Amino acid sequence: MPEPNSKLWKTIITSFCKDGMHEEALSLFAHKIQSSSSFTHNNYQLFTTILKSCAAVSATRLGKSLHGYVMKVGHISCQHVYKALLNMYAKCGVVNDCKKLFGQMGHGDPVIWNILLSGYASNRVYDARVLRLFYDMHVANQTKPNSVTVAIVLPVCARVGDICSGKSVHAYVIKSGLETHTLVGNAVVSMYSKCGLVNKDAYSAFVSIVAKDVVSWNAIISGFSENKLNEDAFRLFHGMLRGSTEPNYATIMNILPVCASLDRNIGYSFGREIHCYVLRRAKLVADISVCNALLSFYLRVGRMEEAELLFWRMKSRDLVSWNAMIAGYVSNDKWLKALDFFYELISVEMIRPDSITLVSILSACAQLQNLVVGKEIHGYILRHPYLNEDTSVGNAIVNFYSKGNDIEAAYQSFLMISSRDLISWNSMLDAFSESGYDTRFLKLLHWMLREGIRPDSITTLITIHLCATVCRVDMVKETHAYTVKANLLLSDAESNIGNAILDAYAKCGCVEYAFKIFQNLLENRTLVSSNSIILGYENCQSQDEAHTTFNKMSVTDLTPWNLMVRVYADNHFPHQAISLFLELQGWGMKPDAVTIMSLLPVCSQMASVHLLRQCHGYVVRACFDDVQLKGALLDLYAKCGSIGTACKIFQSNPQKDLVMFTAMVGGYAMHGRGEEALRVFSHMLELGVELDHVAITAVLSACSHAGLVDEGLKIFYSIEKIHGIKPTMEQYACVVDLLARGGRINDAYSLVIGMPIKANASVWRTLLGACRTHHEVEMGRFAANHLFEIEASNIGDYVMMSNLYAADARWGAVTEMRKLMKTRDLKKPAGCSWIEVERRENVFIAGDCSHPQRDIIYHMLSVLDHQIQDPFQFGQINS
Repeated sequence: MPEPNSKLWKTIITSFCKDGMHEEALSLFAHKIQSSSSFTHNNYQLFTTILKSCAAVSATRLGKSLHGYVMKVGHISCQHVYKALLNMYAKCGVVNDCKKLFGQMGHGDPVIWNILLSGYASNRVYDARVLRLFYDMHVANQTKPNSVTVAIVLPVCARVGDICSGKSVHAYVIKSGLETHTLVGNAVVSMYSKCGLVNKDAYSAFVSIVAKDVVSWNAIISGFSENKLNEDAFRLFHGMLRGSTEPNYATIMNILPVCASLDRNIGYSFGREIHCYVLRRAKLVADISVCNALLSFYLRVGRMEEAELLFWRMKSRDLVSWNAMIAGYVSNDKWLKALDFFYELISVEMIRPDSITLVSILSACAQLQNLVVGKEIHGYILRHPYLNEDTSVGNAIVNFYSKGNDIEAAYQSFLMISSRDLISWNSMLDAFSESGYDTRFLKLLHWMLREGIRPDSITTLITIHLCATVCRVDMVKETHAYTVKANLLLSDAESNIGNAILDAYAKCGCVEYAFKIFQNLLENRTLVSSNSIILGYENCQSQDEAHTTFNKMSVTDLTPWNLMVRVYADNHFPHQAISLFLELQGWGMKPDAVTIMSLLPVCSQMASVHLLRQCHGYVVRACFDDVQLKGALLDLYAKCGSIGTACKIFQSNPQKDLVMFTAMVGGYAMHGRGEEALRVFSHMLELGVELDHVAITAVLSACSHAGLVDEGLKIFYSIEKIHGIKPTMEQYACVVDLLARGGRINDAYSLVIGMPIKANASVWRTLLGACRTHHEVEMGRFAANHLFEIEASNIGDYVMMSNLYAADARWGAVTEMRKLMKTRDLKKPAGCSWIEVERRENVFIAGDCSHPQRDIIYHMLSVLDHQIQDPFQFGQINS
């Protein structure tokens, strides 16, 4: 078959270019130009076509080669070739060469200006040059900006937020009579919308467009949508449907996010209608971007099944489709489902995960704390440099490891990020803050500042959170000072930073500073700030100031009521707490689980089983299924003597956590039922519940009270060997008491002397009490001397030692001990006891005769005393 002639070759190459087969066209052109020097002779149109293909595929090197060839053969004088060269440089982003070529030719044609403007406008770096070049074009006498010029310049004004320049260009449009052009009108609408002036300016520009096309409608609908004016966006969409302009793929993509932002049920209803509209139009159904927008809509409104059904029914799926599904499942807390879809994606050979995919799936692994899968994904990232160099992926890896409590791996991942942004620094700072690594946090913060990176509001909030956690007032003040200097407080529209600083001051005990911040917030005071100041007053035991702040609040939220009940309960004002509890119900508010938890300490303070039963009854009627609350009820019943009720709560609750097990063990310990406590403890171990120090202390106390020495010692020596927990001082004190109660006083003494850490007052006091029980005077004196060195102001220790001397008839030592108490001005507080009889609290204080029924009580006590002293008579009464 003979080779096609030059004319046919040119026709084939031109056809390839028109069909978008630019690489094939360039390859064929390069082959033909090498084999025939006359192939391009006097063919300006072919050069123009080939240069357009270079621009389309960014073939800069070939374009420059063609530029040299054009200069050589003299085709540069042709305006078509010249413009094609200029366009090639502009589209390839080689703006310097584009500017040089522009300077070599005449500037009378607006197309030449527009090509140069579009080249600069394609890169944000040159935004200022675009505006300056437009000004030069405007003042030049050779040519004037046209509608295309305006359509290039206005998006740049919107991008930089330069509304003044945008209005100047709009003024030029009006003066030049270009406002009737649909292209210009659309650009003006879009510019005003993106600058936030959508209600009047953008809408007025839209109304003034004579021949509105689909782009005009899309510009105004997206403008209202982007500015959160959803009702107006819907109104315009309905207006578009009633008119002659039919919505296209962009319209659907603009309106669906508006539906998703509404109330879930209402938005779902509107979105379904739009979906039906799409299904009636084959062109829209076939558009993958429309299907992806529908996917995102269903996922945002939580309709996972419908999204998945749509996904599998799509004729073609791209990476955006997969990413939408994975991100949708992650945002709806369906993390395992997100992993399933990720595995499906990587099984599809034609599609490879990108940075968006990996950011979403790493978030799912972080929530699941699935270190195994997360590390596999990290390995995949390391094997693909284009992913490893992506900053957003690096940030996701840091977040994944920090959520999995592997701070060292998070830090190493942070160091591997080649170009760290502010999110990178904030992620690592947050990881250190949450883990309480205050020293490493400060070092990283100082490093960040040395790098010249300016902290934002997120950095500030993370820093304040750390300050509050470690109670560093100096750090709070430094951070506060920075927020003032950086004007972060003034720009903080929602007062998040102000409330955080207030909360930090309150937690650090600086209520005066906190109150000043509270006053400065003025109309921006929130429920959070009011609650923080109440908590601050509670920490300082200033319940009156807390109540004053509470009274000034005009909120119907239950949180401040719960806080105020807790303030009264924590500061031992039980009657005020009960009164406030009744008052909140009087306002028509229903107590929640937190309210009851706040009130329960009052039951303990008043030893009121009746109030405790009322709280318990409310919990049952309200169907509160809170394990912590049930654990607290169990603990209080045990402390109030109702161990049977405590046991019923324990047995009736199928979901027992560590708190509930510990409360039951402690309850049995309190009532001397050591064997039952050991059974519960053993059951807890069988279930694999991870122990803490409180649980171990409770079971050791149970063994001590029940005299189960061997069992208690076995548990004590298993703390470190089996459970990997170092014994605490409190546990050493329990074992000393355990040995002493079992009569092994010398073993108790040896344990104290051989402790790996220095014994504290609690341990020595336990040993002293054991010495008093077993009349070990010398050992007791040794323990007392250590005790008085550590804690010299506890009168109970002196009384205990004095009684020990008295039991051994060492009256001189007793006298010396009492003199020492007098010298140090130590006075024993009056003994107090109380009991609830017929729902009424009865309080008795030593030496007090204020009880209204004191005569009857003392008479009965006298009778009982007489009966105790006369065993024969007491026996007769019993018989």
